[in-house]
Amino acid sequence: MNTGDRGQAALGALLWIVLMAGLLIGLGRLGERVVDDARAQTAADAAALSGAAATDQAARDTADRNGAELLSIQREGADVQVVVEVGSATAVARARLETLRRRP
Repeated sequence: MNTGDRGQAALGALLWIVLMAGLLIGLGRLGERVVDDARAQTAADAAALSGAAATDQAARDTADRNGAELLSIQREGADVQVVVEVGSATAVARARLETLRRRP
């Protein structure tokens, strides 16, 4: 084996390491996005339920406790819609307050 072959092998190994590092960074960012999406949806669902059952402040507090920022809350009758943000993810959830009726 001459010295030129060893240089090519080192260059190939370096290229492989750089490609693998890039792949790992990309997978890490994808994983972070998936987690943010899930956390945002969970926070939105909880905030919408709190908003329907109580007040706008309850929805805001619930979003905050779930690590989210409540961007908006809209009410229309018994319906509540919230938009929250966690990291780079935004989620929307709706809830409706319904009273239970006793059947005869």
